[in-house]
Amino acid sequence: MTITLDGQVALVTGAGTGLGRAHALALAERGARVVVNDIDAGPAAGSPGAGVVAEIEAAGGQAVLERCDVADADAVESMVARTVEAWGRVDILINNAGILRDKSFAKSDLADFRQVVDVHLMGSVHCSRAVWPHMVERGYGRILMTTSASGIYGNFGQANYGAAKAAVVGLMNVLAIEGRTRGIRVNALAPTAATRMTEDLLEPDELARLAPETVSPGAVFLVSPDAPTKTILAAGAGVFAVARMEESRGLHLPADRRTPEDIAAQWERISDMTESVVTGSAFEQTRRYLDLVQRDAEPTAARS
Repeated sequence: MTITLDGQVALVTGAGTGLGRAHALALAERGARVVVNDIDAGPAAGSPGAGVVAEIEAAGGQAVLERCDVADADAVESMVARTVEAWGRVDILINNAGILRDKSFAKSDLADFRQVVDVHLMGSVHCSRAVWPHMVERGYGRILMTTSASGIYGNFGQANYGAAKAAVVGLMNVLAIEGRTRGIRVNALAPTAATRMTEDLLEPDELARLAPETVSPGAVFLVSPDAPTKTILAAGAGVFAVARMEESRGLHLPADRRTPEDIAAQWERISDMTESVVTGSAFEQTRRYLDLVQRDAEPTAARS
């Protein structure tokens, strides 16, 4: 199977450097026309984003530079409107723009916390909301969030970043459900790569192994026509793995044995993950719990 994106239009945020640049080049290589978004800082000529556009065009592809801050909802709406006016569609959105303001939680500044959430979470909200009606109208769309192991598992000094990155997984989960019947598939990429945000944390040989280009094949797959939906793909150094949220099977405690002490006494069974389940939605979880209660309420003879 060969994945082609001929004729499709892809918008990549934060595409001037690092992962965004690698994603933009990889999409263009597969035939997509690429909107290279980068923050507006200084003259456009000679900016990192302009360099990415030039690389794509030099290779025979089509690209345009759009400079705006994804935390600015109005600017994002205008960017998408210009894209649709120029190219008639938006098939792919990769929410990649991000910043770091690392500090331990006790020393963190609330203004920095809000800025990180504004860029990572609200930037993804603004861009997804702007392209959504166009994707609904055409009955096709692919949206990729960028989460992180810091959001899934935690990381010292990254309370703001981890909270924002966990939040985009929640956004992905809901949009995947709402988009399923409209031809819109929504996934998340959890990359570990050598970027400006990690260059001070790793040795040179490790940085070389973690080049952003080792992650981008996963991004292209997750926005391809046959992509899955509601999936978190972890990627780095050429390694790809699926991460997911799961629950233990669950244990129903009758009303007369439903104290904190009973939970403590049954903790081994409650936390046993040998029969874990993956839940499709919040209501599906509610239904499963009620079914478990109903099953326990049935007479033993009826279940045998």
